[in-house]
Amino acid sequence: MADFGYDVANLTDIDPIFGTMEDFERLLARAKELDIKIILDFVPNHTSDECDWFVRSAAGEEEYKDFYVWHTGKVVNGIRQPPTNWIGVFRGSMWTWHEGRQAYYLHQFHAKQPDLNYRNPKVVEAMKDVLRFWLRKGAFGFRIDAVPHVYEVPADADGNWPDEPRNEYVNDPEDYTYLQHIYTTDQPETIELVYAFREVIEEIDQELGGDDRILLTEAYSPLNILMQYYGNGTHLGSQIPFNFNLLANIGFDSDAYHYSELIHNWLDNMPEGQVANWVFGNHDQSRIGSRLGADRIDAANMIVLTLPGISITYQGEEMGMTDVYISWEDTVDPQACQANEEDFERLTRDPVRTPFQWSDDKNAGFSDAPSTWLPVAQDYKLVNVKRERGIALSHLNIYKQLRALRDEPTLRQGDVTVNAIGPNVLAFKRSLAGQKSYITVININDDVESINLDSVFTSISSQLQYVVVNDKSVRRKNDLTFSNSVLLMPKEAVVLSTV
Repeated sequence: MADFGYDVANLTDIDPIFGTMEDFERLLARAKELDIKIILDFVPNHTSDECDWFVRSAAGEEEYKDFYVWHTGKVVNGIRQPPTNWIGVFRGSMWTWHEGRQAYYLHQFHAKQPDLNYRNPKVVEAMKDVLRFWLRKGAFGFRIDAVPHVYEVPADADGNWPDEPRNEYVNDPEDYTYLQHIYTTDQPETIELVYAFREVIEEIDQELGGDDRILLTEAYSPLNILMQYYGNGTHLGSQIPFNFNLLANIGFDSDAYHYSELIHNWLDNMPEGQVANWVFGNHDQSRIGSRLGADRIDAANMIVLTLPGISITYQGEEMGMTDVYISWEDTVDPQACQANEEDFERLTRDPVRTPFQWSDDKNAGFSDAPSTWLPVAQDYKLVNVKRERGIALSHLNIYKQLRALRDEPTLRQGDVTVNAIGPNVLAFKRSLAGQKSYITVININDDVESINLDSVFTSISSQLQYVVVNDKSVRRKNDLTFSNSVLLMPKEAVVLSTV
């Protein structure tokens, strides 16, 4: 728990802090009754330094000695130093000296998270066996963590690696962004490993049958690399390479052209036959309401739920949770803890990881313990599931309406046309032969807008019906409007349909 479970000590068991294997099996059984599929977080890049594999590797056991990345370092002026200048994601050198092994081991993240050596085929097979174990238990796939970090550039004939070049825009030599990580991320072998993991998924699909099992891959990588994650025509890859384009690039001041461009970037570059996915929030980034403004929460949810493909929602975004201020004393995120009191707020991810707000009861109904691992949001009595269930146009109820709309054939199978109507309005139309068309219209900013959808989209009826509205709307569900004069209030977000 040096990094909240991302430092795995036993890859085929449940950490006692979360329960037992029997608890997990009960979870799977109950989920199956509810037609919910459980996916697991799979951490391929590293294990805990308390993992049996690492203990044996550090002891030099033949079977495990090359399971991790080791190097004796270099001696400069009689002083032993790490083999390269590489800097880890959690600050400082990627190399830590191990007294027992008398060598440095590589860790792209925390020193308690030694990197596995995927250039050893035994490691690849061992990790594929981990996938098989959980799939046979009943998991329906994996969200694969930090994929771009899995491989480093190959060592040269002498077993050495090159230093990474400076990023001249950053002056803190401990900061991860001080270097350009051209030798430690996005190596071509990473894509091949994703294909190998997909082969395991296909193997278990054949063995166990039932619905398809899935891979979601987490990578903040260039678009041309992300598209390779899908597959290459010969090999299948990840069905869901996380599309972080909107999450990473849309800001408070982004205009409709920027939204449209980012949506088109994915749709226009995606390999034929693949499915898009849309992400506006996750456990590493500021929440939608804090990043874009609380009055844009419905708009963001409308975008991810009505564009074609897979919608991905970080828990709490469906009801509009926002970032919670966490003091230096209460900070637990290692990315921030390894910084200092002046700099931690820039690095901490704790504000988006606070307890889920179920009700206005103690600890927001999340726990009956005296305290929770992070403080509960101060606004939990107003922003919680119980309260929002009773408010017609709450974020939660709008989200539920959008989710129900996804059962419509047009939203499941229809084409999409995406347009910015000037800098303030984003609109996209979903259409399918023989079915109603649906048009999502979002006023991003604070002006009243009157728009002519006839001038933007073909084959729409002269009248349109309101299907989903948010609390900025003066119209109500089932109201009609003329398609050539749709009036939008500031920050209004609606879904219209042809009649």
